[in-house]
Amino acid sequence: MNRLPKNQARRRLRLTTLRLVREGTFSPPEGYPDRRVAIRWPRDVFDFMAPYAAREVAESFWILPLDSQHQLIGQGPTVITRGILNSSVVHPREVFCAAIVAGAAAVILTHNHPSGDPTPSPDDRVVTEQLVAGGKLLDIPVQDHVIVGHGRYLSFAEAGLL
Repeated sequence: MNRLPKNQARRRLRLTTLRLVREGTFSPPEGYPDRRVAIRWPRDVFDFMAPYAAREVAESFWILPLDSQHQLIGQGPTVITRGILNSSVVHPREVFCAAIVAGAAAVILTHNHPSGDPTPSPDDRVVTEQLVAGGKLLDIPVQDHVIVGHGRYLSFAEAGLL
């Protein structure tokens, strides 16, 4: 049996592990809209997305894939990316890959601002322009981009930025 010298026996190596946790479901709040309800207004997007955005500690970007009747396809929003505290990398390839797989007739883009202020950043504007152009090429129109803050939102369509 090999024994460590006394000075080494006292020093213990500490290892750290990182475990990835599978996301689970959560109960919707009282009065939460049914997913079969058509999403027609930016307020509908905010009401639908606020519980998702409230659970995020970093910026996250989702799409709402819509059928031809403006009803959400699937169980909820499709997460495209999760970023760091105040940014996330969004690429048209991932956005429209998810839209095509869902069989979307149109999409609504949405992301949260953990700061609570839904004012769009210059990067938000550039990404939105790129995604609108990509949607035109693929014939999957971007209906809106809604930024969710704490209790408030900004709609690119309402603000004339789309």
